[in-house]
Amino acid sequence: MTKMNNYRIFIVEDDPWYGEILTYHLSLNPDYLVTRFETGKECLANMHLKPDLITIDFSLPDIKGDELYKKIKDSNSQLPVIFISSQEQISVAVNLLKMGVSDYLVKDEATKDLLWNSIIRIRETQSLKNEVEHLKEELGTKFSFQNTIIGQSESLKKVFSLIEKSAKTNINVSITGETGTGKEVVAKAIHYNSERKKKNFIAVNMSAIPKELIESELFGHEKGAFTGAIARKAGKFEEANGGTIFLDEIAEMELNLQSKLLRVLQEREVTRVGGNEKVKLDVRLIVATNKNLAEEVKNGAFREDLFFRIMGLPIELPPLRYRGNDILILAKHFSEEFSKDNKLGKIHFSKEAKDKLIQYHFPGNVRELKAIVDLAVVMCENNEIVANDITFTSSIRDDIFILENKSLREHTCDIVKYYLKKYNDDVIATANALDIGKSTIYKMLQNGELDN
Repeated sequence: MTKMNNYRIFIVEDDPWYGEILTYHLSLNPDYLVTRFETGKECLANMHLKPDLITIDFSLPDIKGDELYKKIKDSNSQLPVIFISSQEQISVAVNLLKMGVSDYLVKDEATKDLLWNSIIRIRETQSLKNEVEHLKEELGTKFSFQNTIIGQSESLKKVFSLIEKSAKTNINVSITGETGTGKEVVAKAIHYNSERKKKNFIAVNMSAIPKELIESELFGHEKGAFTGAIARKAGKFEEANGGTIFLDEIAEMELNLQSKLLRVLQEREVTRVGGNEKVKLDVRLIVATNKNLAEEVKNGAFREDLFFRIMGLPIELPPLRYRGNDILILAKHFSEEFSKDNKLGKIHFSKEAKDKLIQYHFPGNVRELKAIVDLAVVMCENNEIVANDITFTSSIRDDIFILENKSLREHTCDIVKYYLKKYNDDVIATANALDIGKSTIYKMLQNGELDN
């Protein structure tokens, strides 16, 4: 991080009188350790002192300012450099700024004050960059495999191995698994353990975006591209440039948009809706679905060429019911997490409670287990969860429909309403759980058949 004391500044100025003025002025700040050199060679010979910032006179007796700048950057590409010169030509300043110099100041009476303010701005920018880097490093640690994907089962160890392999390269990754198995958690673990971890991770749920807005959301749009497009907007692919884009529920993408996605992936560039400018992309793609994409291809619902393009390294997440003792490991983790967040004491599980958890099939997987444990912690007495504290709400009693005198259509509506409530009004999840078309549910909603 930027040093708060002894911020070392090199001043490269061949005019002794002017150099002393700048040195004196900056030295008024006790944090600054200012050293002046009259030649570029002297500056380069002292780079081992690791300056935090350098000011350069453009016209030096032994080396041109732009040449000195290149040599400094070869030594430390992140080192901020300010040019101070009697040159007032705009082209000189523009060229230097294009090269990446931090500032260009013309010598006059206000120069010393402008330099003072420029250094303050540069230090603030450096501090923010360092803070962001530190946070991203912490985020990488947070999303290490051990901290985010809890369990010790053999099936999960296979997943760990695949995550580790995928994190070492830029290969596309396709994650499959039932709802609630943690597909986005795995995607984040891959990203934050890869070389792209300091860039953006952008997650997009394809089923959550209205179909008329998906193209704009993914690829962006220009001002006036359609009604309501009051300004240019970068799409999710542009936001993820240099990093990773995670497309969840990829199977819900319509065929016409699939062809546009395929072109973006092939050409590695995107054109915003309503525009002609091509934006080059360097994006790592991770997709997820709870459907069998190969079956979707056979049924004509998914393009075969896109299927092969995105398949990359496949990772299948095991359902929680196949992970054995991981259920108890996760239950303990969730109880500790909930207890800590709510300032409760240490929570224990009785043997009967553990047996009850192990014997349950968890159709909602890890997500359902967390909800069950959170509730059990609230309901338990004396910091011990017993069997009666554990409530399963995912199964419908076998006899509730037989006991009621209703038509088949009314029973159907009751079942759909039950699953909509269970999945928080998620139509896609409900359709998948009942193995019916989502359009059937939308039609029932439109007709008011699912109103309470």
